[in-house]
Order: sequence, then C-alpha cells, then structure tokens
Amino acid sequence: MRILFTSVALPGHFFPLVPLAWTCRTLGHEVLIAVPDHFAATAVRTGLPVASSGAVPDFVDLQAGKAPPRSFEDGLVEHGEVFGRMAAGQLAGVRTLVASWRPDVVVSERAEFAGPLAAAERGVARAEFQWGIPSLDEYRTGAARVLAAEPGGLGAAGLPQPHLVFNAWPPSLRLAHAAGHRGVRHVAYNGDARVPGWAVAPRRRPRVCVTLGTLLPRLGDAARPGALDRVLSDLRRLDVEVVVAVADDVAARWQPLPEQVAHAGMLPLAQVLPACDVLIGHGGHGTTLTALAAGRPQLLLPRFDDQVDNAGAVAKSGAGIRLYPEETGPGVIAEAVGALLDDPRFGGAAESVAAEIAAQPPLADAAQDILALAG
Repeated sequence: MRILFTSVALPGHFFPLVPLAWTCRTLGHEVLIAVPDHFAATAVRTGLPVASSGAVPDFVDLQAGKAPPRSFEDGLVEHGEVFGRMAAGQLAGVRTLVASWRPDVVVSERAEFAGPLAAAERGVARAEFQWGIPSLDEYRTGAARVLAAEPGGLGAAGLPQPHLVFNAWPPSLRLAHAAGHRGVRHVAYNGDARVPGWAVAPRRRPRVCVTLGTLLPRLGDAARPGALDRVLSDLRRLDVEVVVAVADDVAARWQPLPEQVAHAGMLPLAQVLPACDVLIGHGGHGTTLTALAAGRPQLLLPRFDDQVDNAGAVAKSGAGIRLYPEETGPGVIAEAVGALLDDPRFGGAAESVAAEIAAQPPLADAAQDILALAG
C-alpha cells in the first residue's frame, strides 16, 4: 500500500504525523511525505522519504504586518485564510504527486487542504490527523474562501471531508464534535534534540520546564527577547530549577537569563518532562499531550486558536491551571506553580490522564485502519 502524508510547513502540525508515518513504513507500506520546499530539510531529518509540494511562503511571513483580529473567531478565520493560501501554493505539486505516485490513501494534518483536494479529485481515500481539542471549523471557512477564488482551486463541492479522523486526545478531554473520531495513542516526536545529562540524573530540587513551542517564539510579542521576563521573574520567588525548551537560535537571542535557569535550548520533551515536576506551556497540541502522557501537571498560558481549548480541557480535568495574559499579574505565576507543586490533586489528575493516554489504541492499529480505508 502507498500512503501519502501531507502537512503545512509548521513543526507543530507536521511532528504528530511522524510516528504514524514511521509505523506504516515499518509494517511494510510505502510512505511519502509531501511538504513545501522550505520545510523539506526539517522533514528529511525524520528519515522518511520526502517530496516537495511546491514553493509557498512561511506562515510567519504571511502573518507579518497584520493588524490584530477584531475577535477570537475572526483570528481563526484569518488563520484559515493563511492555510488556504498555503494550500493554493501546494495544490499543483500535490496534484502531480497524487497523479504520478498514485497513493492508496492520503493522510493530512487538519490545516493542510491541498492533499484532501487532490485526493478527492482522484477518488483516493482520505484520512485526517486532528491535532488540538476544538473543531476549528473557522479554518475550513477561511481556507474555502481563499481557494474558491483560485483558478481550478476549489470546485462547487467545496472542501472535501475526510473518510476517517485520527484523534490522539484522551476521550475524557474531547469535545462533542470528536465523537466519531478514531482514537490513537499519543507518541511524541521531538525533532533533532539531544537528551541532556540532567534529564537522567536525580534532581535536588523541584524542576520547572518552560516552553512556548516552536511557532510562538517567531510570532508577535513572543518573538522579542523579553518574552519570558514576566514568567522567569515570578519563578524567582520559588526554590525551583528552571529549564527553558526553545530553539537554540531563539535561546541565543534571549540571553542573558536568570541564574536559576539551568538550561535554555532545544529539548526532547518526551524524555525531559518525566525529569521535571511542572510544565509552564502555551497549550500547543504536542507539548500539552506530551506533558499529560508523562503525568505532569501544567500551568498553561494560551494565546490563540486551539491553545485556548486545549488549556481549558487540561484545567477541567484537574491536571493543570489555565491563565490568560491579562490574568498574569505580579506573583500570580509563582502562586499557580506553587499550587501545582504542593497540591497532590493536580499530580493525581495528571497521572489519571496519563493512564488514559496509555490505554489508547497503538499506532499499529491506526495503520491497520488506514489499510482498511484503502480497501
């Protein structure tokens, strides 16, 4: 069987596909990854075969200079339009791949729309990997608006629906729209990052991991050198060690950091978070699920899109605390982290969610679902 995986050029969107693609390959199926030109080097480092889907602008470049959206919903539609423009740039390349390589199934992450369109045109089965908790219908609205204006971009039928949706969130945290989704166990892929020695050594005091993910440090206020000043300043009130998980070039821009920061740079979260006691994060799909799978409570500071509902689901489960930017006054972050460290109910809830994640169907089952879909 031949399986084509398609993704936009964002690590947080592409990385969740990697373990599933590797599982399909180790089971003997042919796998091909299709991503834009400028993201090919990142995809190649997974060890999977990669083909270009075309030259398209970077997400951050497409967002540059835009005024803040009038509402949260407008922001979602606006991001959907960006993904629509990216799909328009990839559509010719993906159509060529589907026509020439002739996959049996196309598996796309939820914000990549060229793959589903090309597959539907050829009658190829379509599967979607849903990252994040919410339905994000606004993405489809925005993307459809852009693609409808493209010559040959979108027919009268509109954006095609997937035949199957994979969902790695534990059932107790999902929303009603995900009732028909096929559960799959979360397996983290962290990219190329070494495991530091302290991650496998006993820790002398509580350790807090701080991260903004892979996109936020390149976008808006979070890209400035002082983006973490408020968080790190508050953590000085606590007797904790701090590690900051961020790209090495971003860490270099943020220097100098407080003495209590023991590490700043790329980190493989799946190996590092079990050596931490609390995560302070942004609510991104991969980071949040990896912390939950490790049974670690979280302080979540969401900014936009799925981050808000992801953080809300964690807080509702009892495994963490959600704070919006306007709620993070002096001392608030330290108080929240102190509660996560001292109140065993947070850790207990996180361990319960970790057990639920471990009980999800393994990736090998998902590969069999893909095989059945092709049949």
